[in-house]
Amino acid sequence: MEEIDLKEMFDYFLGRVSWIIIAVALAVAVGNVYTMFTRVPMYRSTTTLVLVSENKDSASYNTSEQQLNKNLVGTYSEIIKSRTILNAVIRNLDLDYSYTTLQNRITVSSVNNTEIIRIAVADSDPKVATKIANEIAKVFVSEINKFYKLNNVSVLDRAENNSVPYNVNYLKDNAIYIMIGLVLSCGIIFIFFYFDTTIKTSEEIEKKLGLTVVGIVPKVGKE
Repeated sequence: MEEIDLKEMFDYFLGRVSWIIIAVALAVAVGNVYTMFTRVPMYRSTTTLVLVSENKDSASYNTSEQQLNKNLVGTYSEIIKSRTILNAVIRNLDLDYSYTTLQNRITVSSVNNTEIIRIAVADSDPKVATKIANEIAKVFVSEINKFYKLNNVSVLDRAENNSVPYNVNYLKDNAIYIMIGLVLSCGIIFIFFYFDTTIKTSEEIEKKLGLTVVGIVPKVGKE
């Protein structure tokens, strides 16, 4: 295998820096256009519920009630995503969503093994996401008493509009596009360098052919 002169290769790359810059610029431009037309920005709004004691006297909130509420967190999380709750939300807000579509846009989770339930709603419109999250909490709190005859759920934090999409990270995307441009341009330049067998200087003649250069004929005009 032919040995590669690293200095010669470095000089070759250095002479083609403009290729790399153009390739990176094109990769960034094409990547951003692709992102703009194919990725819909989605906004997430979050509301939280907390399970509390039915007894208004907080001093009587004992360990057994606390354990009961923790055990109910998982059940309540599933009820939040039920057809009964979500269909009521769709009717109340007059949403153009099916039950399945709305369910797929909702994430319900407990917070670090506590009595707090987090409801996150994603939508292309941040205001709609906020309305849905708050309506889910409202409907759930009002309906849970019918299922368990308990009044132990309260809204801890209402959802607010989020102006930053969670599925679009322009800084990260552009860093990826820059790397793609660098890798592709450097790869192409290396291929050109590896298969370039032309002799460009008198030093290359002496080094590669072992011949002594006795004179150089300058290139004149277009001939």
